[in-house]
Amino acid sequence: MKSLRSALFLVGASLVAVAAPVLAEEQDPVAGTHLADGAGYVSITRIEHGASQDNGRLLMAFEQDGMAGIPLWESRDGGDHWHSLMNVTDQSHAGDPRWQLRWQPHITELARAAGDLPVGTLLLSANATGDDAKGRLINEDLQLYASTDGGKTWRYRSSIIKGGGNPSDKDNRGVWESNVHVLDDGRLVAYYSSEQHKAEGYNQVLAHKVSADGGRHWGSETLDVAIPGGVQRPGMAIVERLPDHRYAMTYENIDGPRNGQAFIKFSRDGLDWGDPQRHGEPVMTQSGAWPAACPVVRWFPLGGPEGVIVVSAERGGGGGDEGGRALYWNNASGRGPWWEVRAPVQKRTGNIHAGWTQALLLRDDGRLLHVTTSSSPDAPQSVARNEILFNSAVLHFNRYEAEDAQLTNAVTIPDPSASNRRKARLAAGPEGRLRFLINVANAGTHVVRVRYADVGLPATPSIVVNGATQAVTAGKEKQQGWQVLTVSVPMMAGFNTVDVDGGEHVLDIDDLQLDGDADAVGG
Repeated sequence: MKSLRSALFLVGASLVAVAAPVLAEEQDPVAGTHLADGAGYVSITRIEHGASQDNGRLLMAFEQDGMAGIPLWESRDGGDHWHSLMNVTDQSHAGDPRWQLRWQPHITELARAAGDLPVGTLLLSANATGDDAKGRLINEDLQLYASTDGGKTWRYRSSIIKGGGNPSDKDNRGVWESNVHVLDDGRLVAYYSSEQHKAEGYNQVLAHKVSADGGRHWGSETLDVAIPGGVQRPGMAIVERLPDHRYAMTYENIDGPRNGQAFIKFSRDGLDWGDPQRHGEPVMTQSGAWPAACPVVRWFPLGGPEGVIVVSAERGGGGGDEGGRALYWNNASGRGPWWEVRAPVQKRTGNIHAGWTQALLLRDDGRLLHVTTSSSPDAPQSVARNEILFNSAVLHFNRYEAEDAQLTNAVTIPDPSASNRRKARLAAGPEGRLRFLINVANAGTHVVRVRYADVGLPATPSIVVNGATQAVTAGKEKQQGWQVLTVSVPMMAGFNTVDVDGGEHVLDIDDLQLDGDADAVGG
């Protein structure tokens, strides 16, 4: 759960007076297809272990405004078209109008049996909330539901943990944001945020419980991230399995030194995340940009033999895209720097729930499906008017944005014609340098393409690879005034240093592409 400023959005549209400021990025073109009204927290799963006629179906859950339950939508064509199936409602408090299944849904499919639940069972966890007689939130209940018929019907399974209080209460003991997974041995693990350790000096913690009987009963609580001092609020843990069998967890750190900064931790078994008082590693570019608030981590078999870890977030800091319209990626299993790529959906950011927990899924055609919330054009500060947008696109995980490199005598400035709508302006001569630390799978000769433009006076950048200056000639015209410099260079397996140094005069650098299709440069 976010800090009080953020949490106030949860208790109704009447509190939008504390909405996040409208950011400059909101003036950029919006990209995405309208699906439905929705406040936030999109979650998607693909059925891969169900009945043959169901395999390939996509199911989506998200938050909606009001007390109608969790919307469930279906796509049978990879996310090009969707239709509504139902609202999943609170069965534990059925008939009580003060209770409803409302917030923070997470939907997943069991890749193996868990207790008496067969492989292919769908699990939906979400936060049911209870109001007092005056309509004020006073209770939370992280509930688990199961479906064994492809999402047609749902059965209440259990309560993972219960909480109490209102986000504005000093003694709030709230619980939030469940994320449920099946371990290799068939046990279920539920990660969540808890405000029930304030007396121990923790404003909010990330914790988990384990179930050995398919989610009917849950064991004792284990803390995964707990920062002492009573100020910092780690929250919104999302866990993803990696191909090397490790687990990756991202979370936001509200009220830390960099408010909302996303961190990543790794675990060999999904249960031991190391010292809970250690944040883990920041998701950060060489230039210091970082995703902030509501991070979601996914892994895809793209971008090299290690695949690519991708993190989405509601916003950005440290010079990153403030509107959360970029994704962050790493092709070295989490080692080294992160890089930005423009997200398929380009959302509006008029309130703090726009982009609150997003969904990414790799389609069969190689495009990434992206679904998130966006503020509405006519009432951007109203959470109740948020909309769900979806879009798919091919993303280039061999393109390294200049604004993400280590900058020496260079500055980042906006440019709508640049691949990520920002570029680095590089000082002339050896005083100006962009340093790219690039992970390469195989040693040998690789093609480096640099997209650049002069600033009124002709100039060509210099390319230095692992300390060796490369012979270059002026690039050829590509599009919109940009030129592309192409050079073949020797590289070693692992991390390589590629420096783009200043030319005869000031230069603008858009990006650096390693290998790949020349026609994709800057596209």
